[in-house]
Amino acid sequence: MRIFSGIQPTGEKHLGNYIGAIRQYVEGQDRADPAIYCIVDLHAITVPFDPAELRQRVYDTAAVLLASGLEPDRCVLFRQSDVYEHTELCWLLSTVCAHGDLNRMHQFKEKSARQRELVSAGLFFYPVLQAADVLAYRAEEVPVGEDQRQHVELMRELARRFNERFGDVLVEPELRVPEVAARVMDLQEPERKMSTTVGSDSGRVYLLDDPGAIRKKFGSAVTDSGREVRRDPEKAGITNLIGIMAVATGRGEDEVEAEFADSGYGDFKKAVGEAVADYLAPVREAYPAIREDEEGLERVLSEGADRAREMASVTLADARRAMGLGPA
Repeated sequence: MRIFSGIQPTGEKHLGNYIGAIRQYVEGQDRADPAIYCIVDLHAITVPFDPAELRQRVYDTAAVLLASGLEPDRCVLFRQSDVYEHTELCWLLSTVCAHGDLNRMHQFKEKSARQRELVSAGLFFYPVLQAADVLAYRAEEVPVGEDQRQHVELMRELARRFNERFGDVLVEPELRVPEVAARVMDLQEPERKMSTTVGSDSGRVYLLDDPGAIRKKFGSAVTDSGREVRRDPEKAGITNLIGIMAVATGRGEDEVEAEFADSGYGDFKKAVGEAVADYLAPVREAYPAIREDEEGLERVLSEGADRAREMASVTLADARRAMGLGPA
């Protein structure tokens, strides 16, 4: 089985990124042959960006992934822009993607509404390139957060349309989301998911935050006027913390509720802060030495791109042939 997923090199990675995607990447190394992970710098340029900062963010992201447990000899890790097959397949897929498909994408509506400058066509076209990212590798599984469900459904639909029109070339991937805490919410605005770009720093926990900062953020997390530690649609803040605690301690949500049934919110939030600080300690401690070695990071990304290109080029050649492009 092949697994593929991509991660944006924008902003510092936070707890939502880790629980929703990165920890699945690490686990995927044991299940896939191969596990393929891409730092999607082409997606990052669909919104305003600084070129020099983008290059550094790619290294930051690669270092976080390696510090989290990705091993270059057990997976394929590369920079999206190094594999040109992604962009050509994107164009081929555009022929089976309707304007209305893209117009319905929730993320485009959300991101375009926040743009103060030009809303780029690239932002609108983002889901087609994302589909090409996955379909180029004939991946059977895509480990992502719950917020990417609509995009994975679109890539499945594009694969179906392509195959119906041109022959059986592409594979429809399956979505894989975490069973617990599939969407980690903002600690200050628990009705909204934790985000790098929206909300305040006090609402998101960065992977590289020191333990004191993590404890403080959970200590000030917004809950509700009650004191009962239980999941409930009307208790968004506490429900979010229960899911986080379950992941950080490797227990079920029912177990967390049972343990803290007689505790108040203050004690519970303190316990969650301690658990998350411990949970993220291996990443925080491994990161500095990995990030300092930019030559090593570049070597990992370059070698990963070579391996990725070997796979993607086969799919692209088959797609071109099926569409009547190039010599027979």
